[in-house]
Amino acid sequence: MMDPIQKYLIKNELTLKRYRRFKRDRVAVVSIWLLLAMFFFSFTAELWANNQPHIVHHHGKTYFPLFKDYHPSEFGRDDIYVMDYRSLEMKEGDWAVWPIIQWDPYESNKTVDTYPSAPTKVNWLGTDESGRDVMTRLLYGFRYTMIFAIGAWIFTYIIGITIGSVMGYMGGRADLVGQRIVEIVESVPYLFVLITIISIFTPNIAVLAALSAVLGWTGIAAYMRAQFLSLRKREYVEAASAIGATHGRIIAKHILPNALTPIITFAPFAISANVYALSMLDYLGLGLRPPTPSWGELMAQAQKWFTIAEWLVWGPLVAIVITLILLNNIGKAVRDAFDSKMA
Repeated sequence: MMDPIQKYLIKNELTLKRYRRFKRDRVAVVSIWLLLAMFFFSFTAELWANNQPHIVHHHGKTYFPLFKDYHPSEFGRDDIYVMDYRSLEMKEGDWAVWPIIQWDPYESNKTVDTYPSAPTKVNWLGTDESGRDVMTRLLYGFRYTMIFAIGAWIFTYIIGITIGSVMGYMGGRADLVGQRIVEIVESVPYLFVLITIISIFTPNIAVLAALSAVLGWTGIAAYMRAQFLSLRKREYVEAASAIGATHGRIIAKHILPNALTPIITFAPFAISANVYALSMLDYLGLGLRPPTPSWGELMAQAQKWFTIAEWLVWGPLVAIVITLILLNNIGKAVRDAFDSKMA
C-alpha cells in the first residue's frame, strides 16, 4: 500500500494536470473572469446604482447616506419623511459623490411623461412599465438570479449525493427502496408540479431553490449510485473496512472524493439550467415576487410592450444569453479538464 505522502503527491499531480488542461482553454479562462466581474458589480450594486450619494458634504458637515439613514430634518427639510438627496440645495462649499447610475431598482423616474420610456442619458436602457431604470434592475437582477441558481444547485447536489450514496453503498433493500423513490419522483411532471405549488403559495428565493431541488435531484442520485456501486469493491475500500474503518469514514474519506469527479463536471451546466429555469418562472409570473428585480419579468414586459418599446427586450435578453454562454464555456472546459483521455 502507498503511504499518505505518496497518495497526496499523486492526488495533487492529478489536480495540477486538470488545472493545466483547464487553463489551456482561453475562452473558459476569459469566461471565468467575465463572470467574476459580473458577480462583483452585481453583489456590490449599491456602490454603482443607487439613489443615495456615497458622501455628502453639506453646510460644513459630512454625511454617508449610502451606509446610514438620515432624517430630512438634519438637512433642514421638515416637509418630507424620507430624504430626497436630488432635491438637496447645494451652496458654495457643498458637494456630493454620487454612484455612476443614480437610480434605485425600485424607484420610478417621475420626470418622464409616459412609461416605459426610451433610453436617455439619465436612463441608459430606458425605463420599464413602472418607470424603473432597466439598467439598474438588470444589475440587481443578476444577484438574485445567481443566488437562486447556485442555491438550487447546492440543495440538489446535497439531496442527490446523499440518497445516491446510500443506495450505491448499502445496496440490497436500501437500493431497492431508493430506486422506487427515484422512479416515483421522475414520473412527476416537474414543471407542472412546480408551477402548481408556486401558484398556491408565495415563495421567496430560498423556497424556490428548495422546491427546485426537491423535484430535480434524481439525475445526480443516479450518477452517485453508479459511482458508489463501482467503487465500493475497490481494494482500498476493502482495506479500509478490514482495518475497522466505520461506514461513515469509508464513504467520506475513500469513496466520495473519487465519486465526485463526474458530478463536478455537471455543476456549471446545472447552474446554467437554473438560470434559465428562474427566468422562465419569472416570465410566467410564478418566480420572484414583484417588485424584486428580475430578468424574466423584464422579458415579460418586453413582450407586452414590444410594439412601442422594443428596447425593453435587448437588456434582459443579452444578460441571459451572455450568462448562459459563459457558464457553458466554463462547463465544457471543466469537462475536458477531468477527462482522463485528454493529454
